[in-house]
Amino acid sequence: MRVVIATCSVDYSGRLDAHLPLATRLLMVKADGSVLVHSDGGSYKPLNWMSPPCRLVVAEPEGADADAGVREVWTVQNAKTDDRLVVRVHDVLADNSVELGVDPGLVKDGVEAHLQKLLAEQIDLLGPGHQLVRREYPTAIGPVDIMAKGPAGTSVAVEIKRRGDIDGVEQLTRYLELLNRDPLLAPVQGVFAAQEIKPQARVLATDRGIRCVVLDYDAMRGLDDVDSRLF
Repeated sequence: MRVVIATCSVDYSGRLDAHLPLATRLLMVKADGSVLVHSDGGSYKPLNWMSPPCRLVVAEPEGADADAGVREVWTVQNAKTDDRLVVRVHDVLADNSVELGVDPGLVKDGVEAHLQKLLAEQIDLLGPGHQLVRREYPTAIGPVDIMAKGPAGTSVAVEIKRRGDIDGVEQLTRYLELLNRDPLLAPVQGVFAAQEIKPQARVLATDRGIRCVVLDYDAMRGLDDVDSRLF
């Protein structure tokens, strides 16, 4: 991973256009090819980014860029679309590269990991006609718990929690923003699945078009005692 702190401006063009004026920012270039632009705020979410597959080219400034004091022009071109991220670097305050090696991935607690395995085996709990694509679907910002296909062939990203709160909805939202940039997957629907979903989380999920599914852990494990039910 390469981490650069620099005074820069950023322009994104393609399916959307966005401009970040000159300011000091954190630039991250990851081994998978992704490039992320962060400010000193906003927690985990970058101001802008380009997901792989993409190609980074660093060039000397020319013309107006050179006259404006630009030292380097970073052009990040998506390999599948016309999306392009251009970073104009004026001053570099820090530049470090570190080999992180292979990451073992997020280790969930026992219940969440078991819920993921059980839901993958019982994918129809999402609704008739759903098909499993894979568990731990990789993205540049972490693995999606389950990727599935809906009855109409639409991609479905599932985030699984033991207790579903607002943070879990935000996490799934970030995955959906990233996945929907891939024309081979888009449109991607979101499902927030948990044993218990807090009311605030349900409201936020509904507002963002994310479907909520409550999982009965005992029933999924085959421990549901039908004889003890009143109804």
